[in-house]
Amino acid sequence: MNNKFTAVNRWRLILGGFSGSQLQFGGSGRDVQSFSDMEQLLDYLYGNAQGSDVRSEEDSSREGSLAPSAITAAEWITKVRTLFPKSTAEVLEKHALEEFNMTELLADKSVLEQMKPDMELLKTVLQLKHLMHGEVLDTARRIAKQVAEELRHKLENDVKRSIIGRLDRNSSSPVHSARNIDMHKTIRRNLKNYDTASGQLVLKDIFFSSRVKRFNKKHIIIAIDESGSMLGSVIYSAVMAQIISQLPFADVRLVIFDTSVVDLSGNADDPAQVLMSVQLGGGTDIGKAVRYCESLMSAPSSTCVIVVTDLYEGADRRVLLNTSRNIIGSGAKLSFLTALDEAAEPAYDRNLGQILADMGAFVGALTPDSFGDYIGRIFS
Repeated sequence: MNNKFTAVNRWRLILGGFSGSQLQFGGSGRDVQSFSDMEQLLDYLYGNAQGSDVRSEEDSSREGSLAPSAITAAEWITKVRTLFPKSTAEVLEKHALEEFNMTELLADKSVLEQMKPDMELLKTVLQLKHLMHGEVLDTARRIAKQVAEELRHKLENDVKRSIIGRLDRNSSSPVHSARNIDMHKTIRRNLKNYDTASGQLVLKDIFFSSRVKRFNKKHIIIAIDESGSMLGSVIYSAVMAQIISQLPFADVRLVIFDTSVVDLSGNADDPAQVLMSVQLGGGTDIGKAVRYCESLMSAPSSTCVIVVTDLYEGADRRVLLNTSRNIIGSGAKLSFLTALDEAAEPAYDRNLGQILADMGAFVGALTPDSFGDYIGRIFS
């Protein structure tokens, strides 16, 4: 962004909407929208939460104010962590919780119980759970369980159908259904019947594929980056691990990591417990996590290692790259999911992602409904 616009935009944030038309946000459309969103968050805290904007003298003629209902406390906390640097977000949260009466989220379970249990509230709970105690924390756990269950019910059938319902191209089916036609095999076997005069392929034999469940054991190792920026992906990853762990042929190992690695494989079927174990923020050592995943591999040819991360490595890259090369060389599948949520619009280290992709790893973002199909393709 142009330095001129940067200075102007920061002054506008300091003065707030009180500056009105005399000081407008500048820059690209994205910059203007981002700063406008920041101002909305500051207005909610310093204006609505206290009655008047503490950044300016009280003035009933102030322009650009926001209605109190424009944003909820849960949305505010989530957006603050998205738009502001971590250090700034922590200051704003401290003001909100200690000075401006937003402590009801932490001190009164009835407030949590009255709020709609959805993804936004769950994100808020996960970001504040380290400050919760007693009955409030118990209520937070119930919210995590309810939202995780709702996500599972929403995704389960499609994910399972994608994985175990894929066509088995290696065996023929006695059930002659149009949807089971194996077009590639049919064309290949009938090439000898090609009529050069008419330019047509005569299909004397039509082959069908069977839809079968594959009960040979598949090993799926999922490592989840605890970074705050990955919060949506963390939630969906925990739910996906539960769904896959319930398949008869799947052996799921689940770990979460920052600079340390915590093995939660025993809770793979309980996403709420996994989520309540997450400690957001801190550093990131992806190489250590991938090396731990490698240690869990017992049958590389039937193993898929999935690392959900934004690839912003805080440790020595060489450990990550060398270990990744070893996993791929062993015959296992290695994937780095830069996002696993409804938006699937990742912000990640593209340079490191390209290096890993050139090695043979899959690097990219997936929506939850495409995740099952991706797993199915890996093992089909």
